[in-house]
Amino acid sequence: MTNAIDISAQTGADRSHVERRRAILAAHPEVRTLFVRDVATFYITAGVFLLQTAIAAWLGWLGASYWWLTLIVAYCVGAFANHAMFVIIHDSIHNTVFASPTLNKFNAILADLPNGFPTAMGFRCYHIKHHSHLSAYDFDADVPGAWEARLVGNVWWRKALWLFFFPVVQLSRLSRLKGTVPFFSRWTVINFLAIVAYDALVWYFLGGNALFYLLASFWFSVGLHPVGARWIQEHYAAWPNQGTFDYYGPLNKLALNIGYHNEHHDFPEIPWTLLPRLKAMAPEYYDNLHAHTSWTKLFFDFIFNPKFSLHTRTENMAH
Repeated sequence: MTNAIDISAQTGADRSHVERRRAILAAHPEVRTLFVRDVATFYITAGVFLLQTAIAAWLGWLGASYWWLTLIVAYCVGAFANHAMFVIIHDSIHNTVFASPTLNKFNAILADLPNGFPTAMGFRCYHIKHHSHLSAYDFDADVPGAWEARLVGNVWWRKALWLFFFPVVQLSRLSRLKGTVPFFSRWTVINFLAIVAYDALVWYFLGGNALFYLLASFWFSVGLHPVGARWIQEHYAAWPNQGTFDYYGPLNKLALNIGYHNEHHDFPEIPWTLLPRLKAMAPEYYDNLHAHTSWTKLFFDFIFNPKFSLHTRTENMAH
């Protein structure tokens, strides 16, 4: 088994996960016992939804004059809660919560409600291509645009601004993608209407500061925050000859094991709860891969270390 990236001549896609998957299944056929659904994820979804709504209600009761406290709570609590909901959306898109694809979609929409902005079904439109065409510029929305890489470079304050505006940056990439599921569909409309209804109810019954908390939690959960280092950890080449990187650290408990990213790309049908078990079943395929142990360290290293730029993600990709 090799860690080298095999780039497809047709699309530039990274095929290393396909190769490792075949090797692991041949050596450890018992891995197939992990191909299950974990309905317990739904209860976590409901619990985090109630938690975020309750915190929003408290801050709404305090009122707009406590906007500063709202930002602190959003950064220190809400960002972690909403980030966990993003992981649940991710697992739901891979149909690892329920056997029914429809129930998985509804679970993703429930997890999306505290974001205050519709993301779940839009994410579904392009995420599967991230797996099938990993790192292919024309297909993978995770690859920064050429204009991003040129604009941001390795200047620390530009990288910080790039992270801060990351939700907007991700949306800007969609226009270049090929072969994705149509963005506008019945499910994106349902997602949009559910978010609008929830936001309206929060605004009417809990107040503007409550909605401000939810939107701030969403913004911090995908940007200028230690959990935002997840986007760097997953595919930015901190070490050579490897396209995907894991994070094995304590925040995985709050982030629902999203740090086990090689394991997930190798076996996307395994729910987040069982990814550590996959690693334990096939240690010889994962223990020799480079991995991060601190998102916080990576967060500051990415911003202030000039060796990191957006080209660190794009330099080996086909254009």
